[in-house]
Amino acid sequence: MIAREPARPRDASRMMVLDRAATGCCADSEFRRLPDFLNPSDVLVLNDTRVIRARVEGRLERANGSTREVKVLFAAPLGEQSREQTWEVLCRPGKRIRKGDRIVFGKGKLEGATEGIVGETRDHGLRLLHMNSPVETFLEAHGRVPLPPYMEREDRPSDTTEYQTVYASTPGAVAAPTAGLHFTESMFGALREKGIEIVKITLHVGIGTFLPVRAEDPAQHVLKPERFQMTSEAADRLNAARDAGRRIVSVGTTTTRTLEHIVGRYGRFVESSGEADLFILPGYEFKAVGAMLTNFHLPKSTLIMLVSAFASREKILAAYKHAVESRYRFYSYGDCMFIS
Repeated sequence: MIAREPARPRDASRMMVLDRAATGCCADSEFRRLPDFLNPSDVLVLNDTRVIRARVEGRLERANGSTREVKVLFAAPLGEQSREQTWEVLCRPGKRIRKGDRIVFGKGKLEGATEGIVGETRDHGLRLLHMNSPVETFLEAHGRVPLPPYMEREDRPSDTTEYQTVYASTPGAVAAPTAGLHFTESMFGALREKGIEIVKITLHVGIGTFLPVRAEDPAQHVLKPERFQMTSEAADRLNAARDAGRRIVSVGTTTTRTLEHIVGRYGRFVESSGEADLFILPGYEFKAVGAMLTNFHLPKSTLIMLVSAFASREKILAAYKHAVESRYRFYSYGDCMFIS
């Protein structure tokens, strides 16, 4: 069921519609009909993060002269900004990499080569890598699109645009907010024609979103925080909508988690930035989001637990059973579900 290629055009994907409150039934539709399921008073919230070219191949070099090839995923800067030169990285293979090892990218030890020194080991298999040049510039020139491993293929030039929402503007994610991949400029035109307000926030999707839940009790899983930002304009518009009783429709689980994180912490939407670490499990009471557009998610992931919290575990499992029987396309490049 895994979609290894995107829908072309991107708004040609199918869309399952799940009525979580009234009937609990799901119906088959298509993404191009999304405006039919929205109210003119709705506010649609998008995550405008932009996927960086986070995957690079390098050469591990040790003082004893031994070398080996290594793949490096630049997961997140140690500080707030992507221009920081110390980043958390995932290395593959990584078990034998030690603190103090050198990873050389490109020209080897020639003057001007880009290289990093491995630092301490952190949670979730991450390591610090201290680079000798700004990472943001280096990745833009030499990095590759970090397609999810389950696609089982190398990235191609077309992925540079297809694994990116059309409204992506703030660099920092290592994975796309995939529910947004279906949108086109013509869809935004249809939404505005219906009077639907559109608000953008930012959450840089990191490895925390996709790390599987390995604990027998999911409540014991620790969600790795991800960087977010909400502007004062976005907060004001969302508060006005909420005060008027208008429905907030989030595009994607990342948007949902960010909105719930902010309202859960402050009681309202406020201009803010930092790290969101809210892990939403069944039993959670949603405070901000009234409807959600989302793709189909991996088993044992925090994402399927979030949508199960929103619609109930039973309704989500029934919907997924229908999706399999009806040959929906799954995961990042797959079809979507509208949960109202």
